[in-house]
Amino acid sequence: MSLPVVLSPEAEKEYDEAVDWFENQRPGLGVDFANAIHAVLTRIGANPRMHAVVYRDARKAVVRKLRYVVIYRVEPTRVSIVSVFHTSRDPKDWQSRV
Repeated sequence: MSLPVVLSPEAEKEYDEAVDWFENQRPGLGVDFANAIHAVLTRIGANPRMHAVVYRDARKAVVRKLRYVVIYRVEPTRVSIVSVFHTSRDPKDWQSRV
């Protein structure tokens, strides 16, 4: 079951800020981060139920080689990305959105 993937405004803001932060650390690193997130979003869209439910109906996909996770919910017609989340942050930040 393949579904379209849609980022919430909060998740899009987190993603944009992370890309900018990585790019400021080293040119090209932001692109690498964006590609890693894109790979996870593609995998989620192709198989939305592949990751475990971690809080209420939210699921968590780990971004390989980075300390980021993608928190998402499977809805009837789409996958809604709740957060692009650095694991050092307080999970309550994304849990309040679920």
